[in-house]
Amino acid sequence: MTDPAGDAPAPPPPSGGVLRVNRSVVIPLDELEWRFSASGGPGGQHANTANTKVEVRFDVAASPALGPRQRDRLLEVLGPTVRVVATGRRSQLQNRELALERLRVKLAEALVVPKHRVATKPSKGAKRRRLDAKRQHGDTKRGRQRPATDD
Repeated sequence: MTDPAGDAPAPPPPSGGVLRVNRSVVIPLDELEWRFSASGGPGGQHANTANTKVEVRFDVAASPALGPRQRDRLLEVLGPTVRVVATGRRSQLQNRELALERLRVKLAEALVVPKHRVATKPSKGAKRRRLDAKRQHGDTKRGRQRPATDD
Protein backbone atom coordinates (compact mmCIF):
# COMPACT_ATOMS: atom_id res chain seq x y z
CA MET A 1 0.00 0.00 0.00
CA THR A 2 1.48 3.35 -1.03
CA ASP A 3 0.03 6.81 -0.87
CA PRO A 4 -1.58 8.21 -4.04
CA ALA A 5 1.22 10.70 -4.68
CA GLY A 6 3.80 7.92 -4.44
CA ASP A 7 5.79 9.80 -1.78
CA ALA A 8 6.34 7.04 0.74
CA PRO A 9 5.44 3.39 1.21
CA ALA A 10 2.99 2.66 3.99
CA PRO A 11 3.93 0.33 6.84
CA PRO A 12 1.76 -2.75 7.44
CA PRO A 13 -1.65 -1.93 8.97
CA PRO A 14 -1.97 -2.35 12.76
CA SER A 15 -4.67 -4.24 14.71
CA GLY A 16 -5.45 -6.96 12.17
CA GLY A 17 -6.47 -4.62 9.34
CA VAL A 18 -9.61 -3.15 10.93
CA LEU A 19 -10.53 -0.03 12.86
CA ARG A 20 -13.01 -0.83 15.63
CA VAL A 21 -15.05 2.34 16.22
CA ASN A 22 -17.58 0.85 18.65
CA ARG A 23 -19.34 -2.47 19.23
CA SER A 24 -21.30 -2.32 15.99
CA VAL A 25 -18.96 -0.41 13.63
CA VAL A 26 -15.79 -2.04 12.32
CA ILE A 27 -14.09 -0.41 9.34
CA PRO A 28 -11.55 -2.34 7.26
CA LEU A 29 -8.34 -0.34 6.85
CA ASP A 30 -8.62 -0.95 3.08
CA GLU A 31 -11.41 1.68 3.03
CA LEU A 32 -9.09 4.39 4.37
CA GLU A 33 -7.07 6.61 2.07
CA TRP A 34 -3.59 7.43 3.41
CA ARG A 35 -1.28 10.31 2.46
CA PHE A 36 2.21 10.95 3.78
CA SER A 37 4.23 14.12 3.47
CA ALA A 38 6.96 16.07 5.21
CA SER A 39 5.92 17.70 8.46
CA GLY A 40 6.49 21.40 8.84
CA GLY A 41 8.29 23.07 11.71
CA PRO A 42 11.61 22.41 13.43
CA GLY A 43 13.46 19.12 13.25
CA GLY A 44 16.49 19.77 11.09
CA GLN A 45 17.69 17.10 8.70
CA HIS A 46 15.15 14.51 9.90
CA ALA A 47 12.15 16.79 9.25
CA ASN A 48 13.44 17.66 5.78
CA THR A 49 13.89 14.05 4.67
CA ALA A 50 11.19 11.99 6.43
CA ASN A 51 7.53 11.86 5.39
CA THR A 52 6.12 11.75 8.92
CA LYS A 53 2.93 13.81 8.45
CA VAL A 54 -0.02 11.44 8.11
CA GLU A 55 -3.41 12.30 6.62
CA VAL A 56 -6.25 9.77 6.69
CA ARG A 57 -9.47 10.14 4.72
CA PHE A 58 -12.58 8.03 5.13
CA ASP A 59 -15.33 8.13 2.51
CA VAL A 60 -18.51 7.84 4.57
CA ALA A 61 -20.85 7.92 1.58
CA ALA A 62 -19.20 4.98 -0.21
CA SER A 63 -18.36 2.76 2.78
CA PRO A 64 -19.95 -0.72 2.72
CA ALA A 65 -18.94 -1.22 6.37
CA LEU A 66 -21.65 1.15 7.60
CA GLY A 67 -25.32 0.42 8.01
CA PRO A 68 -27.89 2.83 6.55
CA ARG A 69 -28.67 4.56 9.87
CA GLN A 70 -24.97 4.83 10.76
CA ARG A 71 -24.18 6.27 7.33
CA ASP A 72 -27.03 8.79 7.58
CA ARG A 73 -25.90 9.89 11.05
CA LEU A 74 -22.26 10.31 9.97
CA LEU A 75 -23.25 12.19 6.81
CA GLU A 76 -25.43 14.51 8.88
CA VAL A 77 -22.76 15.23 11.50
CA LEU A 78 -19.43 14.96 9.62
CA GLY A 79 -20.26 15.16 5.92
CA PRO A 80 -19.37 12.79 3.06
CA THR A 81 -15.63 12.61 3.82
CA VAL A 82 -13.88 12.54 7.19
CA ARG A 83 -10.28 13.81 7.24
CA VAL A 84 -7.78 13.50 10.10
CA VAL A 85 -4.17 14.75 10.19
CA ALA A 86 -1.43 13.75 12.65
CA THR A 87 1.97 15.43 12.88
CA GLY A 88 2.68 15.25 16.61
CA ARG A 89 5.30 12.48 16.57
CA ARG A 90 8.67 12.06 14.87
CA SER A 91 7.86 8.65 13.44
CA GLN A 92 5.40 7.93 10.63
CA LEU A 93 4.23 4.76 12.39
CA GLN A 94 3.38 6.66 15.58
CA ASN A 95 1.58 9.33 13.55
CA ARG A 96 -0.38 6.57 11.76
CA GLU A 97 -1.52 5.18 15.10
CA LEU A 98 -2.37 8.68 16.34
CA ALA A 99 -4.37 9.43 13.18
CA LEU A 100 -6.29 6.14 13.48
CA GLU A 101 -7.13 6.89 17.11
CA ARG A 102 -8.31 10.41 16.23
CA LEU A 103 -10.46 9.02 13.41
CA ARG A 104 -11.92 6.38 15.73
CA VAL A 105 -12.81 9.00 18.36
CA LYS A 106 -14.28 11.37 15.78
CA LEU A 107 -16.50 8.66 14.28
CA ALA A 108 -17.54 7.30 17.69
CA GLU A 109 -18.55 10.75 18.94
CA ALA A 110 -20.51 11.46 15.76
CA LEU A 111 -22.41 8.17 16.04
CA VAL A 112 -23.70 8.99 19.53
CA VAL A 113 -27.27 10.20 19.24
CA PRO A 114 -28.01 12.81 21.91
CA LYS A 115 -30.88 11.95 24.23
CA HIS A 116 -34.08 13.86 23.60
CA ARG A 117 -34.58 16.32 26.45
CA VAL A 118 -38.04 16.39 27.94
CA ALA A 119 -38.86 19.81 29.32
CA THR A 120 -40.12 19.76 32.90
CA LYS A 121 -41.32 22.56 35.12
CA PRO A 122 -39.34 23.40 38.24
CA SER A 123 -40.53 21.91 41.54
CA LYS A 124 -41.91 24.05 44.36
CA GLY A 125 -38.71 23.50 46.33
CA ALA A 126 -36.56 24.63 43.39
CA LYS A 127 -38.69 27.79 43.00
CA ARG A 128 -38.41 28.52 46.72
CA ARG A 129 -34.61 28.02 46.71
CA ARG A 130 -34.25 30.28 43.67
CA LEU A 131 -36.32 33.06 45.25
CA ASP A 132 -34.44 32.71 48.57
CA ALA A 133 -31.12 33.03 46.72
CA LYS A 134 -32.39 36.12 44.87
CA ARG A 135 -33.59 37.67 48.14
CA GLN A 136 -30.25 36.97 49.84
CA HIS A 137 -28.33 38.46 46.90
CA GLY A 138 -30.53 41.57 47.04
CA ASP A 139 -29.86 41.90 50.79
CA THR A 140 -26.12 41.63 50.13
CA LYS A 141 -26.30 44.39 47.51
CA ARG A 142 -28.43 46.59 49.79
CA GLY A 143 -25.77 46.19 52.49
CA ARG A 144 -23.19 47.68 50.12
CA GLN A 145 -25.09 50.96 49.70
CA ARG A 146 -23.99 54.10 51.52
CA PRO A 147 -26.06 54.89 54.56
CA ALA A 148 -28.70 57.55 54.07
CA THR A 149 -27.87 60.90 55.70
CA ASP A 150 -30.51 63.18 57.16
CA ASP A 151 -29.78 66.80 56.16
